[in-house]
Amino acid sequence: MNYTVQTFFSPINSGQPPNYEMLKEEHEVAVLGAPHNPAPPTSTVIHVRSETSVPDHVVWSLFNTLFMNPCCLGFIVFAYSVKSRDRKMVGDLTGAQAYASTVKCLNIWALILGILMTILLIVIPVLIFQAYR
Repeated sequence: MNYTVQTFFSPINSGQPPNYEMLKEEHEVAVLGAPHNPAPPTSTVIHVRSETSVPDHVVWSLFNTLFMNPCCLGFIVFAYSVKSRDRKMVGDLTGAQAYASTVKCLNIWALILGILMTILLIVIPVLIFQAYR
């Protein structure tokens, strides 16, 4: 092998790429050629199951249970969200999605009813107090 040292900024090198040392593997490929295999190339297909995100709305249900629980609707929603999480853990994504859609609808209703009840609990005493004054 030729081990000559060349500087990159010399006027001899300007305009032409420097000579690099040929690696042993490159020399073997250049001399022997590419490997010849009579068998056709085979391929392997790996099916990776994508994790489908099914929201179970447990935190929202817990909030509705603790803070806005009109007619125990928050507790019912929390029970359904736990069922949705259980279905997801078992691997039944269809069942988990069905429970999740029910939980979302019930959470919306619990939130609306809780806000309306809170507003009414503030407005009605104020109106009664003003009526007696």
